[in-house]
Amino acid sequence: MKRILALFFLFCSFSVLAQTSALTDDGYSFLRDIPYTSVARMDGKPEQDAYKLERCKLDLYYPEEADDFATLVWYHGGGLTGGNKHIPEEFRRQGFAVVSVNYRLSPRATCPAYLEDAAQALAWVFRHIQEYGGSADKVFVSGHSAGGYLALMLALDKSWTAAYGLDADRIVKAYPISGQTNTHYTIRKERGLPDDLPVIDAYAPVNRVRAEGCPLMLITGDRSLEMLARYEENAHLSAILKHFGHPSELFELNGFDHGMVLGPACYLIRADIRRLIRKTDGRR
Repeated sequence: MKRILALFFLFCSFSVLAQTSALTDDGYSFLRDIPYTSVARMDGKPEQDAYKLERCKLDLYYPEEADDFATLVWYHGGGLTGGNKHIPEEFRRQGFAVVSVNYRLSPRATCPAYLEDAAQALAWVFRHIQEYGGSADKVFVSGHSAGGYLALMLALDKSWTAAYGLDADRIVKAYPISGQTNTHYTIRKERGLPDDLPVIDAYAPVNRVRAEGCPLMLITGDRSLEMLARYEENAHLSAILKHFGHPSELFELNGFDHGMVLGPACYLIRADIRRLIRKTDGRR
């Protein structure tokens, strides 16, 4: 299945000062490289990291004529060591906005930098999406691979968003695609540990399960084609979520490996978001 993951990188970059001249796409505006570091930590920790100021920017793709539209916050993959923000083609022109986030990468930054950045970007969305016509009551979170790991950590461990004044339980639903549910292998590498042996500690989503919080749709590729134990980790998380009564579902997409699962997973996600939007709007 063909996936156009970098379509918008063909356009020239726009600074935050030039947002009024946004690119358009059949009724959708596209704003590039908006800094999200304006959201300060609750503990007053200063933002003095030059790499953070360079890296911590997001792109906003949103419907121009809609009111109170929903927003999907998207975290890219790349093992926490690579990758860049992009808008998956499957999410374009679907009636909701997409916010694609860049975050600091290892080894130039180490744990918990990328988690802090992911939380700060999400807090920015909740604080500012209404300025563009969106609703802070309709914010969803997703990501692929390392991005799925970040989405899981934000949804399950409220401390990350609380540091920026946001209650993670305001997320409507999270859709991690092939995310690790044990401590991420890059975090293990940073500690000098083998990256193929599991660790479950404070940085493992499975160690942060609670009954409360937004529903989760866990999606992986075929267990025989996925990265090492990626399906099994998600199956383990699914079992623990059910034990605690946390609403969740698990999809294994047969025939798709770790990379190719992204396209069909996006179709599942967009259909579910549109279903939930119709359900919510129908109650008005």
